[in-house]
Amino acid sequence: MSKIVQLKAASRARAGKGASRAVRRTGLIPGVVYGDKQEPQLISLTYGDVLPHIETGRFLSTLIDLDVDGKTVRAIPRDVQFEPVRDFIVHVDFLRLGKDARVRVNVPVHFKGQETSPGIKLGGALNIVSHTVALSCSANLIPDEITVDVSAMQVGQSIHLSDIKLPDGVTSAVNDDVTLCAISAQAKEEEAPAEAAAAEVPATNQKAPAAGAAPAAGAKGAAPAKGAAPAKGAAPAAAAPAKKK
Repeated sequence: MSKIVQLKAASRARAGKGASRAVRRTGLIPGVVYGDKQEPQLISLTYGDVLPHIETGRFLSTLIDLDVDGKTVRAIPRDVQFEPVRDFIVHVDFLRLGKDARVRVNVPVHFKGQETSPGIKLGGALNIVSHTVALSCSANLIPDEITVDVSAMQVGQSIHLSDIKLPDGVTSAVNDDVTLCAISAQAKEEEAPAEAAAAEVPATNQKAPAAGAAPAAGAKGAAPAKGAAPAKGAAPAAAAPAKKK
């Protein structure tokens, strides 16, 4: 079950964007605690205290005991807002938990047994469909994770949430039976067509002209065409002698 994290917080009187910016300028994170049929309470938290818990990836399913000016408030984080450009935390919302309160949480799903799965050994691929599942449970019964054993899975098989034994007091928070993973056969690579293979062969040199064939026009050593002007710089051809009368 999820451990309870202790965080110190201080109450603040002013609300609004300007007041929140003033809190952030002091190195603190503005936040609010609401729920349990009580008035929302504005708080501020130390940035360095909150960041490590957010980086675990399980912050939104973690029970928090907020020490607000010496008074302990049991809560669970409901939203974390980040600055879109610099990606630092700008606000945190907490849901106050009353006695015997049930909460909806997203719990991470972990998979084991890939190295012994017969389907994977035969060349199948494990497709993970759901990395988290939505569960409903009491605040003191939140699981740290859901573990799925795939060691006996064959190609074509899948595992749903209904196949997993959940802890006592923990149920699915959705009506549909969530698919967690499946093993599918990997598609074989198609062979390249013969035409494509032939196109990759470099072209051979052109054949030499047959013996006795006249060289092509413009080729080296070819006679100029009849009536063609002599090339630039070439000596003029000798004129034929005039016939005597």
